[in-house]
Amino acid sequence: MSVIVTDTGFAPDTYSGIWTELAPDADDAALQDAVDRQQPIRISFPAFSDGRGFTLAARARRMGFTGRLRAQGHVIADQYAMARRSGFDEVEISADLATRQPQAQWLARANWRAHDYRSALRRTG
Repeated sequence: MSVIVTDTGFAPDTYSGIWTELAPDADDAALQDAVDRQQPIRISFPAFSDGRGFTLAARARRMGFTGRLRAQGHVIADQYAMARRSGFDEVEISADLATRQPQAQWLARANWRAHDYRSALRRTG
């Protein structure tokens, strides 16, 4: 069973539509095809130390993707702000990870716009 993490906390996965599934090593053609289709994209994270999914998400948004974008797999609470800044709308984690890193840990990072170092630099510059 999966748990969906958003800026408001944990929720069950209620989406039953079709996903375009992308691996973190998806090539440019696969990413362009996914963007062109404009159906929800789910990018897998096989390990929390594999950040290629963040790059894919940011590239998809720069290429014009406006749909639902989900990170799935081994994303940890400390990476939530990065996921949101990269363009993800939500993160899908296992129930086991949700137990080890409860909702409060994710919500502590939910104000991802306020804790962006680039925003702080613009305010002081």
